[in-house]
Amino acid sequence: MTRAVQRPVAVRPSDPDDFEDIADLCRRVYPETSPWSIEQLTSDVRIFPDGQFVALFEDQRVVGMSSSLIIDWDHYDMFDSWEDFTSNGTLTNHDPVRGQTLYGVELIVDPELQGHGIGHKLVIAQKELATRQKLLRMRGGARLRDYHRYADRMTPADYTIAVVHGQIVDATLSFHLHEGFHVIAVVPHYLTDDSETLGYAALVEWLNPDRVEPAHYANRPTRFLHRDVVRELHRSA
Repeated sequence: MTRAVQRPVAVRPSDPDDFEDIADLCRRVYPETSPWSIEQLTSDVRIFPDGQFVALFEDQRVVGMSSSLIIDWDHYDMFDSWEDFTSNGTLTNHDPVRGQTLYGVELIVDPELQGHGIGHKLVIAQKELATRQKLLRMRGGARLRDYHRYADRMTPADYTIAVVHGQIVDATLSFHLHEGFHVIAVVPHYLTDDSETLGYAALVEWLNPDRVEPAHYANRPTRFLHRDVVRELHRSA
């Protein structure tokens, strides 16, 4: 069961005053890579301010952040990289006119506070955004964060299936599954220079219940879906 943080945590849109704190948070979450640059964060807030969120304690310390943009999915391949989907983190490919997909660019929580419901609040903010925008769905790449522990004996696909069925816990993918996302595919080379994932991510999806129709999942691949979800889809089709 998720434990509540003792002090209140508020989620609000990001602004330039948060950028240094976001960069510091990124250093703690991704110590091997460069943090989000001020140029990237500035571009994101300028292009799609409604899609950028921070989570703060009442002392205004940034303890989580998320970023998203709207894309026209037909312009992409599901095996594209993070750089392709996000225009290298600048979101200059944001397409609110034709797009029906809210793409999750980033969602991170202070490593010392993970498991306290902060990530859940950020996901709720994103789902509410997708609902307000009347978008069909959310998609994003969930890092296979713990795959490096199993890479010597499992393929990325087999690892993902084991996580979906609860046989293995992956710190990132298991979180997304708990939040109502489902896996569509496993993407190689989604990330670069990531020793935890070896480059792999699971493409995950959440369908907006206000928009979803049977045709949206009639031909959905089921390889990475939990058996209970497959049965439910068959009943609904």
